[in-house]
Amino acid sequence: MSKVRFELDRAGVRALMRSPEMQAVLKERADTVKDRCGDGYEAYVAATRAVAVVETATRQAIDDNSANNTLLKATSASRSGKHRRTK
Repeated sequence: MSKVRFELDRAGVRALMRSPEMQAVLKERADTVKDRCGDGYEAYVAATRAVAVVETATRQAIDDNSANNTLLKATSASRSGKHRRTK
């Protein structure tokens, strides 16, 4: 059996993670989670890193998330492929 050596091209990975295509994928994923949460939530993608955020934007959303774990449930449903609304 031969040993395989893999060397990561860090500059290439950095460029990939900051690319417009990756930003579009992250935005689409964040919007899917936001849409599952209902009103009062917002989604955005950081411009300098491969980071997508969905957060509460209103007091009602804060209360809803606190009482029902809405963000957690919407994210879990997104990861498992289930398409059900949390509300």
